[in-house]
Amino acid sequence: MFDNELVIDILKNIIWSLNQIDKRFAKIKSAQDFIVDDEGLEKLDSICMQLINIGEALKQIDKLTENKLLINYKEIDWKSAKGMRDIITHHYFDIDSETVFNVCTDHIPEMKKAIEQILVELESNNKVPGAK
Repeated sequence: MFDNELVIDILKNIIWSLNQIDKRFAKIKSAQDFIVDDEGLEKLDSICMQLINIGEALKQIDKLTENKLLINYKEIDWKSAKGMRDIITHHYFDIDSETVFNVCTDHIPEMKKAIEQILVELESNNKVPGAK
């Protein structure tokens, strides 16, 4: 059994980070926008920081839930989300703006939807394996 309230708090932090990515990505129309000027680079840097936060939080959830929560939401590639954190953290100079652009357009909306679903289920204690 895991600490439901702690996991909820972490999930709410992830939602906050996802919302920050949405705000910062709003003016980005192509991967080139990230690298065309200092403003774009600042957006890239700040989005990458939030991706690190999200990856770290997902790892923490896995640890707290003994890998029994996120696995139930197969529409998201959680392993890649956590791996993105590792890549940004350890290989920052190798970050590809196209990859970050694709993550923001293709994966962030899906992840936000999934995290919101998990929150609803945890807050209502609805069929969530291992929650107490």
